[in-house]
Amino acid sequence: MNQIDLSGRGAVVTGGASGLGYAIAERFRASGARVAIWDLNFPDSRKDILQGFDLIRADVSDPISVATALKETEARLSAIDILVNNAGITGPNAKLWDYGIDDWRKVMSINVDGVFYCSRAIVPGMRRRDYGRIVNIASVAGKEGNPNASAYSTSKGAIIALTKSLGKELVDANVRVNCVTPAAVETPLFSQMTQAHIDFMLSKIPLGRFGKPEEIAALVAWLSSEECSFSTAAVFDLSGGRSTY
Repeated sequence: MNQIDLSGRGAVVTGGASGLGYAIAERFRASGARVAIWDLNFPDSRKDILQGFDLIRADVSDPISVATALKETEARLSAIDILVNNAGITGPNAKLWDYGIDDWRKVMSINVDGVFYCSRAIVPGMRRRDYGRIVNIASVAGKEGNPNASAYSTSKGAIIALTKSLGKELVDANVRVNCVTPAAVETPLFSQMTQAHIDFMLSKIPLGRFGKPEEIAALVAWLSSEECSFSTAAVFDLSGGRSTY
């Protein structure tokens, strides 16, 4: 594993109790950061694995919950230098005309509103300290659109646009904002998808396999480091050759 120096940095990873978020949190800890994981649930079965992290219960779709989590996190960490907006859901697989309105709203509230609420809460502190790194977890689906996943694809496209907008708004501060657009990564989110949709995603990847959480975590760690000083409002692919632009 290449060494990326995050020593002394305080980081928040949303949705970090499992899956991709956990891989990112683990990589941050290995790089010297102190990590607060914001999540709705911390299962007893993962208590041993999550030791050493600051565990903060937070519903990213609720601005009041986000504000409470921020206050608790600031009391534990000296500063929040890094924010990874990872929390998200896939929603059901269905044609747009069959897509449930409540399902649509839930995907948007977590995947899009959550990024907005968390960034809105944490950015002012980064600006005061004149330092920060924000990495948003989008998806190749936000660039290409996956059939039978209109809500998920739309939400990830919105994250890309938000990243570009916020990155440009923060050029007057030493705060960099980027996003990554992985192709499918095998995580617990697969349990929310049909097997047909999983097979479709795999068929689109020229490398012939899904991404690994630690592969995404490696890039996120660099984007969260002080070395990432000239890249902002940018989109980084991890698609196994799928992406064409």
